Amino acid sequence: MSEAQAARFVIGPDSRPAFTRYARLHEDRARSRTVILAPERAYELDPIGLIVLRAIDGATRLADLCARLAQQYSAPLDVITRDVTALLQGLADKRLLRDGTDEFAAPPPSAFAASIAPFAGGPAGLLAELTHRCPLQCPYCSNPLELERSNVELTADEWGATFRQAASIGALQLHLSGGEPTVRRDLEEILAHAVDAGLYTNLVTSAVLLTRERMQRLAKIGLDHVQVSIQDVVPKSADRISGFQGGVAKKRDVARWTREFGMGLTINAPMHRQNIAHLPQIIDFAVEVDAQRIEIAHIQYYAWAQMNRAALIPTREAFMETVGIVDEAKKRLAGVLNFDFVIHDHYATRPKACTGGWGRSIMAVTPSGKALPCHAAQTLPGMAFDNVRERPLGDIWRHGAAFNAFRGTDWMKEPCRSCERREIDFGGCRCQAFAIAGDAAATDPACHLSPDHARFAAYAEIESHVPPPDFVYRRYGGAAASTARAKEPA
Repeated sequence: MSEAQAARFVIGPDSRPAFTRYARLHEDRARSRTVILAPERAYELDPIGLIVLRAIDGATRLADLCARLAQQYSAPLDVITRDVTALLQGLADKRLLRDGTDEFAAPPPSAFAASIAPFAGGPAGLLAELTHRCPLQCPYCSNPLELERSNVELTADEWGATFRQAASIGALQLHLSGGEPTVRRDLEEILAHAVDAGLYTNLVTSAVLLTRERMQRLAKIGLDHVQVSIQDVVPKSADRISGFQGGVAKKRDVARWTREFGMGLTINAPMHRQNIAHLPQIIDFAVEVDAQRIEIAHIQYYAWAQMNRAALIPTREAFMETVGIVDEAKKRLAGVLNFDFVIHDHYATRPKACTGGWGRSIMAVTPSGKALPCHAAQTLPGMAFDNVRERPLGDIWRHGAAFNAFRGTDWMKEPCRSCERREIDFGGCRCQAFAIAGDAAATDPACHLSPDHARFAAYAEIESHVPPPDFVYRRYGGAAASTARAKEPA
């Protein structure tokens, strides 16, 4: 789909708005509220917004809907029309509404989902690492240095039990990840458990192993959203970065099949020295395949990326250019493509909150069942992680030692302890703090107040200006023997 074809849906009097297949109203029983579930998001509603959104059906004209609401609530028609149009246009610009009914339908809530009781303070999302197996060998892989073998992976039924427990404590979004989750031959069975638990399902995939037939099966089971990770859109560069041949063409096919079967689509583009010059083409690719979202995230340098930092870290000038490219594209593609942009930490002065704050909103479960407060938490030494095979998920969330290690602010040292932003960024990334300072309780070195900030910034300023060394490729099983020359793309 060209940029001209991917037109903004403009709400007008004759519009017949309805939710897309991949967005819906959801009864968040754990929190006693109704939300819109959408790719990577849950939007809370006020009572008036809920009334409007319960009334849209893809058949009723906006003008008729507003007239009915004005009469029902004895309100001026012009005011109702203005407010309803603004509400719906905002959702349409997020690509959550369509004009007319969708031929695809989300599965109805299960009996289990309807039985969930209130639970205070639970996570909003669960990252399920179904396997560490992967056909790609990305040099910035975020999985731990010691990968878990297939013979210790949770079974489909064990994942099902984990999903039901996660939903019971408030999880709304489920990210089926890896490694490469489509390596699992029982992915369909795992997905069926997730749908039955009432979770919004996101498949996070490199896409290279998928077929059209399998995509159709996953859609029929109830998969909501697919996040396709791309290494580059220039084939030669993408193949060299991933260690896999022919990935770009396959990713384009999978993106097309995703939209063909009505599912939401996000393009995930990790940014680094080896692909940063192609950011405009990557954005064009996302528009071409009719993605609703694009995540442009400068990678963080811990675990495997730390080993390849000098081959991956871009110059400050190259990073700043991406800021301008994204700002321009946001304006140009408003209502067509939504952007999540994660800046480069080495060129920052403030840290980002680690997964929204350690143990605050996200929990991850490894292939063998270890429950983590952060997907990279295993890079921190001396930390014990409970296993979902041995302890209920709710108990782990509330009382697990790893989850409470860096919750709140009591653990903080100076300058975090007295900082006015301590409950905004929560000290930043614990894994990055350990990687640079050797202390998981230190201030994230991305912060200008950190005593390690100057050294942290110097890594980028020095390494980004020398010829890039060889990649140390990520191999399943931990072998790092194979390297390839990491030259700048031609």
